[in-house]
Amino acid sequence: MKLDSVHHIAIIGTGMIGASMASLFTGNGYPTTMLALDDEQAAAGKTRYDECFKDLITKGLVTEKQAAACAKLLTISKKYEDIADTDFILESVFERLDVKHSVYALVEKHCHRYKALASSTSAISADDLAEGFVKKDKLVGAHPWNPPHLVPSIELVGSQHTSDEAIRAAYDILESVGRKVVVMKKPAPGFIGNRLQHALYREAVYMIEQGIATPEDIDKTLKYSFVPRYTSIGLFEHFDYAGLDMIVIIHDYLYPELCHATKAQDYIRSRCEAGNLGQKTGQGVYDWSTVDMDDFRKRAAQPYLGFFNWSLPEGE
Repeated sequence: MKLDSVHHIAIIGTGMIGASMASLFTGNGYPTTMLALDDEQAAAGKTRYDECFKDLITKGLVTEKQAAACAKLLTISKKYEDIADTDFILESVFERLDVKHSVYALVEKHCHRYKALASSTSAISADDLAEGFVKKDKLVGAHPWNPPHLVPSIELVGSQHTSDEAIRAAYDILESVGRKVVVMKKPAPGFIGNRLQHALYREAVYMIEQGIATPEDIDKTLKYSFVPRYTSIGLFEHFDYAGLDMIVIIHDYLYPELCHATKAQDYIRSRCEAGNLGQKTGQGVYDWSTVDMDDFRKRAAQPYLGFFNWSLPEGE
């Protein structure tokens, strides 16, 4: 539900995250300015924004009239002066500290009303980000998942300088657009979700290297065993339900057999060194040369369509 106290959202960056978040905020009735570096990036950002709504219309989640009403709430600009009065800023520029710090300097020069600046970084620590500010208390890390207009989870983490007020502002604004916001108690590499996801990936690669199973059978096991369960109940809920006495027995038996790798494993590293990077090069663990990518994207988005909960403007 749109907050009456928030009148203007600013998004700095026009890439996949920026455009997706712009669709999310306008889709929930917020006037939103997406800031671009140049005309080319402005046009690319608008194309990505339009594609978000095109997909939603195709899926029957948004009408043409609603999409038009949302588009009227979007402004694309190259001038920081146009976000001077913003209440909330989402920064989603290139994942390089010097680039982000240059953006923050411009924000502090031109913007004086915002309650929080949330960076969508997936790798850089909030403490390092905060070094780009004079007033460090408003910087919040806000890690979304692709595509963020469909995937509801966002992980918030403050730096040692972040105020409770900035965390609360970011939390309330993101929650108002239907996000399921979690607040980390302290910074950690990988946040919450990626620590879990990559621990699973490490074990999956280890099983391949040990000759236990193929990638295809590991993926099949994931899709048709325990992964769907965790869209309805949580990990700790499930193991509490199973009984912690049994869990202790399993862990004592199983943990010594699990992977303890402390860097990327050879199975993945060797493919990278050979230039086989996955879908973008046509070959990775899988052969992507004959994959129907439209079908793949639809399958990747499908589990999240049930979470769609925008408070859409109706339009004229």
